This record gives sequence, structure tokens and C-alpha cells, in this order.
Amino acid sequence: MTPIVAPTPLSRLRRLRRTPQLRALAQENTLSPADMIWPVFVMDGDDHAEPIPSMPGVQRLSIDRAVVAAKEAASLSIPVICLFPYTDSSVKAEFCEEAWNPDNLSNRATRAIKDAVPGIAVMTDVALDPYNANGHDGIVRDGVIVNDETVEALTRMALAQAEAGADILGPSDMMDGRIGAIRTALEENGYQDTAILSYAAKYASSFYGPFRDAVGASGALTGDKKTYQMNPANSDEALRLVARDLSEGADMVMVKPGLPYLDICRRVKDEFGAPTYAYQVSGEYAMIRAAGQQGWINEDAVMMESLMAFKRAGCDGVLSYFAPRVAKILNE
Repeated sequence: MTPIVAPTPLSRLRRLRRTPQLRALAQENTLSPADMIWPVFVMDGDDHAEPIPSMPGVQRLSIDRAVVAAKEAASLSIPVICLFPYTDSSVKAEFCEEAWNPDNLSNRATRAIKDAVPGIAVMTDVALDPYNANGHDGIVRDGVIVNDETVEALTRMALAQAEAGADILGPSDMMDGRIGAIRTALEENGYQDTAILSYAAKYASSFYGPFRDAVGASGALTGDKKTYQMNPANSDEALRLVARDLSEGADMVMVKPGLPYLDICRRVKDEFGAPTYAYQVSGEYAMIRAAGQQGWINEDAVMMESLMAFKRAGCDGVLSYFAPRVAKILNE
């Protein structure tokens, strides 16, 4: 589309910026609490919250406290919370059996939240790193993250999460073929209504550091994740991955990280038109918080501007640790 603009003074583009009312009238993109997915870290214990030093303002929550967070999300009109477990080292193993335990931390938290707050949707993380003695998203054999054996484990994990009541499964592992395997298993076991939000374009990024601290995976990680997560230099590859995951039965797709990859968000939305999401990851959150605490930026203004950037890039929603804070501002 070629814009038609009359020459000045017939056209004065500042006319529509003159007042708040005119700016609102001409605004192209909007942000609402309904656009937010709130990532929540859960841990064992009772009535307990534990701060995460590298993510100021974010805490690991015992299941009862996570239920309280879910009630807060519902009251703020945030439609989805996403659970990430902080698992004790005693349950981590080479073959990650705890990942598909029906009574593992994530599944217990899902059931508790769905019982207490049935109106909120629960999204879960499908990846082995919280349960892996090696800190990887897949099973490691002789130093190699094996694909097909990992997909079998992820499928068992996904079924356990669906049985616990998860509304949305979020495969974040980046193994080949896992979406098709999970979708087939869900259909065969009566969970045809369980949605999949695939981490389709997940990059081997340095922005994930605080998250790995939050789930206790950073100390366990051996090597890096470059053999299965994407090369940050690649863009066309992201489109191939999204196309594959949609063809295998993903209902929604995600780009991760967020702000450094807005070009990928835009390309994915333009190419496929599918529901597209981005994850404003822990490193992005930590940088905004740190600069705000130093007084170098207006933290609330930068927070809101960063989230609007996702909407402008074509995203239908954003996973962000800022979600409750943003929702409170928008609701006011």
C-alpha cells in the first residue's frame, strides 16, 4: 500500500497529535490486560515466597501463593498464567523421569489453580531442563542432546500436564518433530481440546540467564544449547520452523526472545497470519528493571513502550513478568 499524503500545508500530520483525544483516535495499536500471559515460578513449601535476585520484583511461589497469584491475575483480567517449576535437585536425573510424574510440582500447581480459579487459563512448559541433571531441554547421551528419545519423553510429559488440567501446552525444547508427536498423543488420549503454543522460533540467546537462575537450571547446565536452539543470525530458518510446527498441529506460535527479534515476529505474522506471541524474557525484564532502579529511565514508560512494540510488530500477545504491573496501569 502506497500512502497518499497531500503536500504541506494541506496535510499537516501534527494535527492528529495535538491533543490526547486526537492521538487516541488515530492510534493504530492498543495494549490491554487481555494481551498478557504472566509467567509464574512455583516451588515446594507452604505459604512461602522466595525472591529471585537477578529478577527484581519476581519471586518463586509455593503452590498456595501461586493460587493467590492466579486470583490476582483473574481480578486484573489477565487471561493466562504460565507455570515454571523450581525443582529440587533430588528429583533431577539423567532421564528426567520426574517430568511426567502426575504429582510433580508443575502438575500439582496446575490442579490447585484450576480448582481455585477455574476462570483462568493455565499454560505449562514442556521441556526437560527443570528435571534434567545436565540442565538441558533434552536427554543427553555421550554429550549429545538426543532428539527422538527426548520427543518420547516430552510426549509423556505433555500428556501428564494435559491430564492435570493444563489449557495450553508450551513446548519450548526445540526438538524436531515434537509438535506432531504431542498433538497425535493428545488426540489419541482424549485431549483434543488442549491447545499447543509452540516455541517455534526460540533462539540460543544470552538473554535467558536470569530465567535459568529462577528455575535452578544454570548451575546444572553443561555446555550450551546451540545444537537445538536457533542461531541468532538466522531469519529465514524461523519461517521454516513456524511452517513446520503449524503443519504438525500447533495452534499458536511464539518467538523468543522478544524485543531483539521483533523483525521475526513481523515476518511470522505477515507470512502465516496465525496467532503469534513473543516472550519478553528474563534478561529483557532485568535490564529495564535495573535501569529504572538506577533512575536512568522512566521505568513505567519504558515498560509500556516495550510492550507496545510487540503489538506493533504483529504479536497477538506477550509473555511478560511485567504482566500484573501493566494490567494495573491499564485498568486504571
